[in-house]
Amino acid sequence: MPKTRTEPTVHHDAVIRALTSHGLLLGSYDAGGRPNAMTIGWGSIGSIWGLPMWIVLVRPSRYTFECIEHNGCFTVNVPTEALSMACATCGSLSVRDADKFEKAGINPEAARNVLAPIVAECPLIYECQVVHSNDVLPAKLADEILGGAYVDGDFHRVYYARILATRAEPDAAERLSAP
Repeated sequence: MPKTRTEPTVHHDAVIRALTSHGLLLGSYDAGGRPNAMTIGWGSIGSIWGLPMWIVLVRPSRYTFECIEHNGCFTVNVPTEALSMACATCGSLSVRDADKFEKAGINPEAARNVLAPIVAECPLIYECQVVHSNDVLPAKLADEILGGAYVDGDFHRVYYARILATRAEPDAAERLSAP
């Protein structure tokens, strides 16, 4: 189904619900142009510096880190509950070892505004350009987060990315609220 432009916050509740239940799919291309999708369960959408933004966290050990560092952009794809197994697959494989799109049964399409793939099956997508990044500083973290999220180190880089476009299918609200 074709996607049309919408405002970034229109489906906010559904996006947060998906983020915290089965995750969202972060799309990027590697230096060779191969599409990559990584499942994220941490992130935030809002306004910073007067701009609509996605903030995502990616560990340097992840292949996605190399992709974002290379291209400076990514997409955030909001899957339906029916795509939760695709999220699980993309969260458990590395594109270094397998074609995540093929294994997850999803299809990449070129984004319109950034050099990153979108997930065709997702009813809502965000195209994002990195405007700033910084690394998580262990000395500045609360002990409960440090001891829970970073037992083995591997501290995230935090990407602040301007949302250049948001597109949704006409039935996105219903599809994202369906169990």
